[in-house]
Amino acid sequence: MKNRERYIAQLNRMHSGKGFIAALDQSGGSTPKALAQYGVLESSFSNDEEMYTLVHEMRTRIIKSPAFKSEYILGAILFENTMDRKIDNQWTADYLWEKKNIVPFLKVDKGLADLANGVQLMKPIANLDELLTRAAERNVFGTKMRSVIKEANATGIREVVEQQFAVGLQIFEKGLIPIIEPEVDIYSADKAKSEEILKTEIKKQLGLLDKDVKVMLKLSIPTVNDFYKDLMSDPHVVRVVALSGGYGQDEANEKLSQNHGLIASFSRALSEGLTASQSDEEFDTKIAKTIKGIYEASIT
Repeated sequence: MKNRERYIAQLNRMHSGKGFIAALDQSGGSTPKALAQYGVLESSFSNDEEMYTLVHEMRTRIIKSPAFKSEYILGAILFENTMDRKIDNQWTADYLWEKKNIVPFLKVDKGLADLANGVQLMKPIANLDELLTRAAERNVFGTKMRSVIKEANATGIREVVEQQFAVGLQIFEKGLIPIIEPEVDIYSADKAKSEEILKTEIKKQLGLLDKDVKVMLKLSIPTVNDFYKDLMSDPHVVRVVALSGGYGQDEANEKLSQNHGLIASFSRALSEGLTASQSDEEFDTKIAKTIKGIYEASIT
């Protein structure tokens, strides 16, 4: 009963709460880059275990910051390695919910396939069922998985959306809420056209779902303001969130603020300007300013 009550509380928070989702899920090849931006060079670690220990220390510092609180933040997306580690002797997902009232998500994709038909599908997700079982045991609420659209290729975009929803159904059947993330490259020459095709395909897949199925959507900030507003009212959609997609913090916030009801799920924009060498006071001051800016852009 406790888990069911937790699930309902988290579902309600994600559906109607004010705030944004903090994306703390850099993994694999992106981890050294994330650490470098934080001021931790590759010479600081000699193997993956040391690297992931350092990145967990960075994420722990962010999560434990007094500025990282439910007044502004609805949820946080974790990398598998972070889910399997602890903060103050609690599993990270439990710490987020029980200490911070922030809903935990898990990144489940294993990266992108090679470009074909103008898109990059997800690589096959080996052992997904086992990972989802472990996520449920760790009290994770939902998952996220990313594909990338580079061109307005109708065949490729349809393949992306069909793959996302097929895996999303598998995730939902394990008791988790999937965040479906078909990112449109912000540098694409035909971004607006890609978004038109994408929305059509998303609506098609939403129309095929059984009435009880719930998903979230994580999309690039659209070229046309409020372009995804109609998706927000679909009964299957818990929330529509936006990725920063490579925009800097200020530009991402500005574009987000012009899309009513769209909330942030920022990664690079969230950690911009944070460094290991900062004192706790400097670190907390910087992240507090960042969090407030993203929050204000998310509540328009």
